[in-house]
Amino acid sequence: MNDNPTLGFLLHDVARLLRKRFEQRARCLGLTRSQWQTLAYLRSNEGIHQGGLAEILEIEPITLVRILDKLADRGLIERRQHPTDRRIWLLYVREEAHPLLAEMRELGDLTRGEAFDGIPSEQRDQLFGILTAMKTNLVQACRTPVAEDETKHG
Repeated sequence: MNDNPTLGFLLHDVARLLRKRFEQRARCLGLTRSQWQTLAYLRSNEGIHQGGLAEILEIEPITLVRILDKLADRGLIERRQHPTDRRIWLLYVREEAHPLLAEMRELGDLTRGEAFDGIPSEQRDQLFGILTAMKTNLVQACRTPVAEDETKHG
């Protein structure tokens, strides 16, 4: 048996440890992991509707509503009605969240610095290039249906 981790397990472990270390640092911010992840994704996708953000976060819409309620209660996000469809709420980061987002960015930088300790910048650039290409390949592959014989085991 090969004791070397597969790519998937290694990527999963690195991502898990990055989140864990960030959580250790971010505990002082008073946000749960789901709250800071939601806030971070919303910052990059302002004006998105709740269903779209739930899809990006890969969580159920009702779960996102609870998270958004808590962020709204803290004055960090706001919901605005869609201009033509009153059933849709669009999401925005409030000005009050910007200092918190800046702190999150600093904590993220520190965490990434720890992860990249001792790794030369050329190797970092190469890693980002490879992972970006892999992501592009997999996004494209996910748009292609799997052949029926590939879905059967055996």
